[in-house]
Amino acid sequence: MRLRIGARSKNVRMAAATHSEEEVVPSRRWLVLLIVQIVTLLFGMAITASTIVLPHIRGALSINHDQAAWTVTLFLVGAAVGTPITGWLAGKLGWRRLMVTTLIGFTLSSIACGLAGNLGVLLVARTLQGLFGAPLTPLGQGMLLATFPKRMHALVLMLWGVGGVMGPVLGPILGGVVGEALGWRWTFLFLAPVGLLATLLALVALGDQQKGSSGKLGLMGFISLATAMGALQLMLDRGHRLDWFESFEITTELILALFAAGLFILHTAWSKNPFMQKELFSNWNFMFGLLVMLVMGALSYTPIALFPTLLQDLREYPDATVGFILSSRGLGNFGSFLIVVQFTKYYPRLALTVGILLQVWAGWAMSRLNINMTDWDIIWTNFVQGFGFGLAYTPMTVLAFATLPNKLVVQGASMFNLMRNFGSSLFISISILVLLRTTAANYAGLSQLVSPLNEKITNSPISSTWGLESLESLTRLTTEIEHQALIGGYLNAFDLFTWVALASVPLAWVFKSKSTGTLKT
Repeated sequence: MRLRIGARSKNVRMAAATHSEEEVVPSRRWLVLLIVQIVTLLFGMAITASTIVLPHIRGALSINHDQAAWTVTLFLVGAAVGTPITGWLAGKLGWRRLMVTTLIGFTLSSIACGLAGNLGVLLVARTLQGLFGAPLTPLGQGMLLATFPKRMHALVLMLWGVGGVMGPVLGPILGGVVGEALGWRWTFLFLAPVGLLATLLALVALGDQQKGSSGKLGLMGFISLATAMGALQLMLDRGHRLDWFESFEITTELILALFAAGLFILHTAWSKNPFMQKELFSNWNFMFGLLVMLVMGALSYTPIALFPTLLQDLREYPDATVGFILSSRGLGNFGSFLIVVQFTKYYPRLALTVGILLQVWAGWAMSRLNINMTDWDIIWTNFVQGFGFGLAYTPMTVLAFATLPNKLVVQGASMFNLMRNFGSSLFISISILVLLRTTAANYAGLSQLVSPLNEKITNSPISSTWGLESLESLTRLTTEIEHQALIGGYLNAFDLFTWVALASVPLAWVFKSKSTGTLKT
C-alpha cells in the first residue's frame, strides 16, 4: 500500500512540476519573440521603403516609370513564390538553419540592391530579396504560436505586432528621409546591419525544432501553387499599366494562374503526398481565417499605396513629409495594443468586429476628403484605420489557429501570409483600376462643361483666373479640372475600401469558439 501511495505522490509531484514549468515561460522564448519582431520589421521595411524612393531610382538609373515599377513587382513575385514552401523547409531544415539561411540571403541581396549599377542587377537582387524574405514572417509567426502556450497567444501576437507595425511606419520614413539625405541606395543598405543582428540572435536562441518532420516534397503541388501565385502577382501588378485584358501578357498570365491553381487543388485532394497537408483545409476556423486574412490583406496596405501619390500629385508634398504623415497609421496600431490582449482574451469575435468597423469608419471618412484636405485629416483617418487593423488582426489570428495542431502551425502560417500578400496585391490593383477609370470618366465629364456657352465660366468672378480668353488662364483651368478629376478617382477608391470592410463584418461571427481559457466569446 505504501508503495502505491508513494508512486501516486510522485506522479502528483511530477504533474505539479510540469504545470509549474508551463506557467513559467523560459527566457529563451522571449528571445525568440525578439528575433521574430526584428525579422518582421525587416520584411515590412523592404516592402514600403522602396516604394518611396522609386522617383530617385528612375533618375539615378535613367529608366522610365514602368521599368522602375518592376523593382516592386519582382520583389512581390519572389515573395509569392517563396512563401508557400516555408512550412516544408521548416520541417526539413529546422528553425535555426532555415532562419539563418534566409537572413543571410536577405541581407546579401539587400546589399546587392544598394550597390546595383544598372537595372538588370537591381531587378535580380530585388527578386532574391523577396524570395529570401518570404519565409521571415510566416516562419516567425509559426515559431511564436508553436513556442508559446495557447493561453499566451493573444499577448505574444500583440507584442509581435510591434515589428509588424514598425515596418510600415519606419519604411516610408526611411525611404523618404534617407533617400533624400543620402540617396536611394542607403534605403537598402540600412537593412544589412539589422539583418546581421537578427542572424546572430537566431544562431544563439533557436534550435532545430521540427527538423526532419517534413515528408517528401509534393513537387507538383509546390510548382503549381508557386506558378499560380507568381502569375497572379504579375497580372495584378502590371494589369493597370497594360490595359488589362487588352494585353496578351495579362491574358496569358490569367490563363496560366487558373490552370496552375486548378492543378494545385487536384493535387491536394487526390495525391498521397500533397504539398499542403489536407488537415489544414478541413479545419473550420483555419479555412475561414484564410478568407478573413484575404480581406485583412486587402485593407492592410491600400491606404499606404494610395496616399503617397495623392499627396505628391495633388498637394506636392515632399517624400519625407509623406512618410512622417503616414506613420500615423503605425501609431494607431500601437494604440490598439493597449486593449487588444484583454479584449481578445475574453471577446475575440467582438474584438474582430469592432476592429473591422473602425476601418469602415476610417474608409468612410477618407471617401469624404476633398482637395483642400489638411494634414490633420490625413493623420486622424490613417490613425483610426491603423487602430482598427491592429485591433482586428490579433483576434483574427488567435481564432484561426485556435484549433490547429502545433505540427501544422508553420505551414498554416505560410498559407496565412500568402493570402494576406495576395489580398493586398489584388485590392491595390483593383483600387488603382477604379482610380484610373473613374479619373478618366470624371475628366471627360468636367471637360464638357468648359465651353464659351457656359455662363458659369464666362460670367463668373473666377473667369479672370480660370477663363477661356488667354492661354495662361486656360492652362490653369485645365490643371484644376485634372486635379478635381483625380481627387474624385481617389475618393471612389476609398469608397470601395469602405464597402469591402463593411461586407466582411459578418465573417467575424463564423468562427467557432473553443473553451481553452483564451476564447470566451
